[in-house]
Amino acid sequence: MDILKKIEMFREEEEKLRWEGSFADYLQLLKEKPWVAQSAHSRVYNMLKDAGITEEKGTKKYEFFCNQLFGLEESLERLVEEYFHPAAKRLDVRKRILLLMGPVSGGKSTLVTMLKRGLEAYSLTDRGSVFAIKGCPMHEDPLHLIPHHLRKDFHEEYGIRIEGNLSPLNMMRLEQEYGGRIEDVLVERIFFSEDKRTGIGTFSPSDPKSQDIADLTGSIDFSTIAEFGSESDPRAYRFDGELNKANRGMMEFQEMLKCDEKFLWHLLSLTQEGNFKAGRFALISADELIVAHTNETEYRSFISNKKNEALHSRIIVMPIPYNLKASQEERIYEKMINESDVSDVHIAPHTLKVAAMFTILTRLKEPKKGDVDLLKKMRLYDGESVEGFNMADVDELKKEYPDEGMSGIDPRYVINRISSTIIRKEVPSINALDVLRSLKDGLDQHPSITAELRERYMNYISLARKEYDNIAKNEVQKAFVYSYEESAKTLMDNYLDNVEAYCNKSKLRDQLTGEEINPDEKLMRSIEEQIGISENAKKAFREEVLIRISAFARKGKRFDYNSHDRLREAIQKKLFADLKDVVKITTSSKTPDEQQLKKINNVVARLIDEHGYNSTSANELLRYVGSLLNR
Repeated sequence: MDILKKIEMFREEEEKLRWEGSFADYLQLLKEKPWVAQSAHSRVYNMLKDAGITEEKGTKKYEFFCNQLFGLEESLERLVEEYFHPAAKRLDVRKRILLLMGPVSGGKSTLVTMLKRGLEAYSLTDRGSVFAIKGCPMHEDPLHLIPHHLRKDFHEEYGIRIEGNLSPLNMMRLEQEYGGRIEDVLVERIFFSEDKRTGIGTFSPSDPKSQDIADLTGSIDFSTIAEFGSESDPRAYRFDGELNKANRGMMEFQEMLKCDEKFLWHLLSLTQEGNFKAGRFALISADELIVAHTNETEYRSFISNKKNEALHSRIIVMPIPYNLKASQEERIYEKMINESDVSDVHIAPHTLKVAAMFTILTRLKEPKKGDVDLLKKMRLYDGESVEGFNMADVDELKKEYPDEGMSGIDPRYVINRISSTIIRKEVPSINALDVLRSLKDGLDQHPSITAELRERYMNYISLARKEYDNIAKNEVQKAFVYSYEESAKTLMDNYLDNVEAYCNKSKLRDQLTGEEINPDEKLMRSIEEQIGISENAKKAFREEVLIRISAFARKGKRFDYNSHDRLREAIQKKLFADLKDVVKITTSSKTPDEQQLKKINNVVARLIDEHGYNSTSANELLRYVGSLLNR
């Protein structure tokens, strides 16, 4: 569809949503749709809830944040359940500034932007509709027109609580334009828009010497004083500060802790009492969510200053750490690359995965348990099954360091190095080794990386490289083995037949001759040795495999090649060991013969068709694995 046609259709749809009527009409609307009178905090919570909630491994997953924020499920659940949900129920937390604290490029700004864009879209829906007194620069809640002495009766009739007072400007308009007749006051539906400064505001501190408090609370319009005769006349005041314009929605307070104190004191009254002081007027009511963000260093400095004690209790701090799941980190890179101009460059399989491994290792803290190393910890955090560990171990690891994820390499650094690789290599394909090399070179240029940190990060690059070596060999192994899964299944079935006979002290029957034969000890050991099963441990391992098979059978499940991680690893290594010489000769030969060339071409074709490589990255992978095997 033509883009101009879409714009026209959107405009027409928005026009259909517009509503205008008297206050009496609005009260009738409230009887049909009481949710229209919800608070700003309630609107945000309902927006998140209406987008959908699923539960995964005991953690709530909010669909609203999917495809934008990755690996922060636990932090987001805490944010929604400990702040937005109770605030929507009018509990005391709504009287607090929400302060998101976390490292740079951790997703704080993205989260706030999502809330702002989400509110804009939600205000166009029936559930998120917002109504205001027509012509009010602060989009004031029409229910403020109800006198205080009638609000109890109103609650009994409508089930809706009213908070806040009518603003000085609307109080004057009620008398002068409507003759005090509340029921005649015009009400309109409004749509949140940051660009139009309706219901969404953003305040960013600048030079404390030159920035005026008017940026927050509005200012006197000196050009109208002669007309209206007094600075205390609300018509001579511009209600155009960020707190005014963000009323009914939310205001983002960027770098709040860098702000001059005089700006922060207005927030004390606004958060606790729901109002603020502006000009020579009574307190002005405002219903809005204040969201600020900062890093840990600034926050520690802020709370150590005794002068800020009054604000401490008015702030709810929500830590937003770095993602600690390698698979989710990979999704972050994919998203950032897709949003760039290099999205057409071929990135070989596992390239982003290996970069993500390095990044996550820099964010993890050394486990206190002696039987867990960083690589195992990384896999456990990512939901992988690691032999001998379960979910209880993962929970225990997370409790060791409550601040884990607040330091380490940020995603922007990695994307910068990937971009540098693409530009420098000047070919339409990059691989994991290119990126690891670039990450290593970039450590010297990173201003915040000390010599000690650099040495530790170099070790993590080595660990990521070793992981890639295993992945690369495994990938080539799969490509070299014709009908890999079938070959693996055949070998495993053969192994299991022999193990069953061994454990039951029985014999096997030869398929060709029909004679009874002893279990093939040589075959079983050739597989078990691939994963370091000693002669003394072989009996226990074989019995454990049989127990696993019977457990699957009891549950009505089929035991297959992927049902036992260590056995699968042993089968893969055995198949590859048998093929190693073929791979070495084929990949390292400078002038391969016709048969070798055919085999190489078959492998390249399989890497391209089944594993996502292109011809350049497939040949690079083969050369690299050949060099690994020849060492």
